[in-house]
Amino acid sequence: MSQARIISVLNQKGGVGKTTLTTNLSHGLAIKGFNVLAVDLDPQAQLTASLGILSDSDKVLEKSLLDDVPLSSVTLPAREKLNIVPSSHGLSALEKLSSNGASSGFLLKNKLDHEIKKYDFILIDCPPSSGLLVLNAILSSKEIITPMTGDYLGLQGLAYLMRTMKRFEKILEKELSQWVVLSRFQTRRRLSQEVKTRLKEYFPDKILKTDISESVLLAECPGFGKTVFEYRPTSKSADEYRSLVDDFLLERTHHD
Repeated sequence: MSQARIISVLNQKGGVGKTTLTTNLSHGLAIKGFNVLAVDLDPQAQLTASLGILSDSDKVLEKSLLDDVPLSSVTLPAREKLNIVPSSHGLSALEKLSSNGASSGFLLKNKLDHEIKKYDFILIDCPPSSGLLVLNAILSSKEIITPMTGDYLGLQGLAYLMRTMKRFEKILEKELSQWVVLSRFQTRRRLSQEVKTRLKEYFPDKILKTDISESVLLAECPGFGKTVFEYRPTSKSADEYRSLVDDFLLERTHHD
């Protein structure tokens, strides 16, 4: 059996739609028939809430990472073919962990090494930070997906993130596949179109072809603990996410 593709959904800037992307991409892949594990690496536990999971206090990621129990023992079913490792505010304790030195950065990777043959995809929802939690995500991953909005500050942040990834590649002695998703995109805004043009110029073959439009509907979904495919399956947003899933599987970009 092949090993899972491990993907971190990462952007150090908040409010760009990381959790929305992780939630709907995970479920979209599961609907396609793939076995998917979603890992909530954010102490705010928004991925957990977005999938409608009310986690038992013992069924959380920090229990595995800090108390050294198997990841499978804190994994819960979320949808058909989609499991989740929930989190809670207790996960923030990991950021204060320094007694183990460099090994603290490999806590998640060591756990996922036991899971990679069970799944086709493992998606990690990262917090908007650059601390030990994000380090664990990067050291675990083979691929990075960065959602970004159509503004210049987002463009600057993406350039910084790309440089950071290059440094990690030297340390890891491997190349990380990097993808960009235009999220919360406002097609009619001139600035958004300008940023999109710059992105295509600076990061060729990295921007997945389907843009995810700004939508009140996507903001409503987490309040009901539903993905867009459940909340409004015939909506434009659901269609965009179906298309994005195909983009990801086929590695279809704006330059194709």
